[in-house]
Amino acid sequence: MKSHKTGKNRMIIDFLKQYWFRYILGVFFLMLSAYVQAYNPKLLGIVIDLLDSSTIDKENVLYNLGLLVFVALLAFATRYTWRYFIVGNARNMECYLRQRLFKHFQSLPMQFYNHRKTGDLMAYAINDVSAVRMAFGPALAMTINGISLSAISIFSMIKSVNLSLTLLALLPIPVIILAMFKIGGMVQLRFRKVQESFAAVSDRVQENISGIRVIKSYVQERQEVDNFDALNERIKQANIRMVRVSSILSPLIEVCFGVSFMLNLIYGSSLVRSGVITLGDFVAFNGYLAMIMAPVISVGRVINLTQKGLASYKRLREIFEEETDITEEIADKVLQNMEGGIEIKNMSFKYPGCEDYALKDISIKLEAGKTLGIIGKTGSGKTTFVNLLLRLYKLEEGSIKIGGRNILKYTLESLRSGIGYVPQDNFLFSASLRENISFFKDIYTEEDIINAAKLSCVYDNIKAFPKGFDTVIGERGVNLSGGQKQRISIARAIIKEPQLLILDDALSAVDTKTEEEILSNFSRILKNKMGIIIAHRISAVKHSDEIIVLDHGQIIEKGNHKELLEQKGTYYEIYQEQFKEETARRMEDEAK
Repeated sequence: MKSHKTGKNRMIIDFLKQYWFRYILGVFFLMLSAYVQAYNPKLLGIVIDLLDSSTIDKENVLYNLGLLVFVALLAFATRYTWRYFIVGNARNMECYLRQRLFKHFQSLPMQFYNHRKTGDLMAYAINDVSAVRMAFGPALAMTINGISLSAISIFSMIKSVNLSLTLLALLPIPVIILAMFKIGGMVQLRFRKVQESFAAVSDRVQENISGIRVIKSYVQERQEVDNFDALNERIKQANIRMVRVSSILSPLIEVCFGVSFMLNLIYGSSLVRSGVITLGDFVAFNGYLAMIMAPVISVGRVINLTQKGLASYKRLREIFEEETDITEEIADKVLQNMEGGIEIKNMSFKYPGCEDYALKDISIKLEAGKTLGIIGKTGSGKTTFVNLLLRLYKLEEGSIKIGGRNILKYTLESLRSGIGYVPQDNFLFSASLRENISFFKDIYTEEDIINAAKLSCVYDNIKAFPKGFDTVIGERGVNLSGGQKQRISIARAIIKEPQLLILDDALSAVDTKTEEEILSNFSRILKNKMGIIIAHRISAVKHSDEIIVLDHGQIIEKGNHKELLEQKGTYYEIYQEQFKEETARRMEDEAK
């Protein structure tokens, strides 16, 4: 399998391999446009000389004026064409990079997202990609146009007018080049700071919108506004520092060209008076000088865009250098079924950067058609167990086998496709309930969606909404209760008809009666299949064929409900405590 690192420096090259012909056409028409534009000063000089003569050749004047109009129209056509190919192709690059970046995000391990902020990743996908697009679109076009136009103009000035006048007029150019290199490096560094500040602002906005209920509940609106003001001020200052540097270049170029025009007027006029050059040559020379001035002045913007693009490209490369440790290097099998069951031997795991084990020496055998219950305190390793089974993290010690074969042998797609997983944090999309259950797949019929909703005991709730399954929910299901979100997530897992169904504390927000009904439905769903139920409540796991009790990442008790109660250990203590609470609640309800 080709690693991400192999292709991290090739994202631009890979794009150019696909779209190089568009750039070639664009550059061709751009240079043609520069060549056409260079005729304007020459034709204008000819017309001036014709008008300056004692006898005016009217036909010749009209002919040259007609040529001026024709050149203008041709310049328009060629300019439109090169902009279509170069600037339009830059949009293709933007789309290509953003798609490739998004695909790369999908491949990165969970560990990456544990240490990166959402706002920062959004900045990569929006600002950085856009900055690279500007560098390979407008900046590239202005650079080639400026070089072509300047080269043709200087050649015409030397050949058609006067060499010494040309050298004198171009005397300030070295100062401009030196300033370009000096200021360009400073712009790149300061733009990087701008991007980092933008990422911080994006992250704060995203967090505030996601956590608006908590902010309002704790009356933190004023404090959050003050914090945002500080971030806003920081990004403003970062932009001002960048603009303060980048804005120097254009005025400096104008001053240098002001000196050029001054020298040209002094020396050029003396050449006209002495008859070395004609008045038309002098006018043409000034036209060529003005043509050089326009692209050189735009160098300030070119440097700005190029350095921004370079800074963003470096940031993108850093992201593309991130690699996943979840590879398919030895995966040569497609998981067809799980009839052979799951066998875990001596599984131990600790998160990167941590010294303590999250799981230690776990050995379990789950046969087909059986259900495993996992119970334990918060932080005991229950969710880590599932993450390793789904290969969301790399297992370094021990092994997990399905059907007698190590899960590393199975492709990730076939492994995860066979598992229906309901996580603790039930994520719902800002879409209709139907789309959330079907996960935007059109392979499911209306009957499949309704059946999944019924089995997860959320059908009646959905039908109570005015638009039923077409009801569009807010971001992350904000307008639903916790229990409704859990049951919709369960329906999403059930509709897959997975060979292994995992509920990771997915019944914590539903009442006891609904919990019993869902678990009763599971007995039919899991016929000849496997199930893993992770919970804090014993009522959720007591009907499992086998139950394990985790504590500090180790199995401290194992057996079915009856056997564990007879052991009178941790499981028994949890049962006694929860039984008392349930009894007290029941008595309180009866008293009411």
